[in-house]
Amino acid sequence: MSLQEKLEALKHETLAKIEETKELAGLNQIRVETLGKKGPITEVLRGMKDLSAEERPKVGSFANEIRDIITKEIEAKKELLEQLALQKALEDETIDVTLPGKPMKQGTRHVLTQIIEEIEDIFVGMGYEVVEGFEVEQDHYNFERMNLPKDHPARDMQDTFYISDEILIRTHTSPVQARTMEKHDFSKGALRMISPGKVFRRDTDDATHSHQFHQIEGLVIDKNVTMADLKGTLEEVMQKMFGADRKIRLRPSYFPFTEPSVEVDVSCFKCGGEGCSVCKHTGWIEILGAGMVHPNVLKMSGIDPEVYSGFAFGLGPDRIAMLRYGVNDIRNFYLNDLRFISQFKGE
Repeated sequence: MSLQEKLEALKHETLAKIEETKELAGLNQIRVETLGKKGPITEVLRGMKDLSAEERPKVGSFANEIRDIITKEIEAKKELLEQLALQKALEDETIDVTLPGKPMKQGTRHVLTQIIEEIEDIFVGMGYEVVEGFEVEQDHYNFERMNLPKDHPARDMQDTFYISDEILIRTHTSPVQARTMEKHDFSKGALRMISPGKVFRRDTDDATHSHQFHQIEGLVIDKNVTMADLKGTLEEVMQKMFGADRKIRLRPSYFPFTEPSVEVDVSCFKCGGEGCSVCKHTGWIEILGAGMVHPNVLKMSGIDPEVYSGFAFGLGPDRIAMLRYGVNDIRNFYLNDLRFISQFKGE
């Protein structure tokens, strides 16, 4: 068999293989086996050394023609197989857009954030300003300006995280009040403010205590402010928080920065004052501490206690949330357990 006949036979055999192959990998194998350096065309061309000078150009030209035909067929088949593969992939991955979509879970504000914002809205509606401050604070503002000088025994009431002798993590939001009092211009009107935020104390975490919790303190300073103003304000807030039929009562207490000081109870919103497990069968729930601003606190802020007076109060959003929703462990608010948190959808 002459070289040309071998080339012709190789062409027909290779074209038949190309026609039969159904995969890109098989097509590539045909290309390597036929057109590669060790392929049959190369072997045929190596035998041209035995041809005469007249036959050699003819056979070489014919071999190149066969190579071009096979190459074109391989490329055409490759394009066809790629199109078929793409079409199959599209068919396999087809999405029926008429089917209902998967429901997306919608997040919401944390229950404590909801309570804090609700309280803020109540006080803003009463003409109060919301003021925020520093969580890392000076001892001067956290204690001394609150009528708690060095070595005052009442400091033991608040186990403090100290960073240095004079720098600490605030134990209450009262430093915000001190800083605001010293800057306020009373010639422009009364000071009415609340200061919400996180506070920190060296406390053992249990069902009702945490080393970190939230506090909202309020302060009003003006001429002729009395205890009656304090009671009326707190009664209004409690009724908006827990229901219009709520009543409050004031019991004598002690806080270094107020004089006189009181503990404030609200009539139980679960039993209406008849007695239940929430109010420990007393009909009342302790809700916050308050009192008239101590004259020393006013003096240290450059305010004349003979001219101005005021009241202050502090309430805990964490405790309010526990009471409102019947949560018996404060730690549930901080565990990020969606089974618990998702119960409080908010508005």
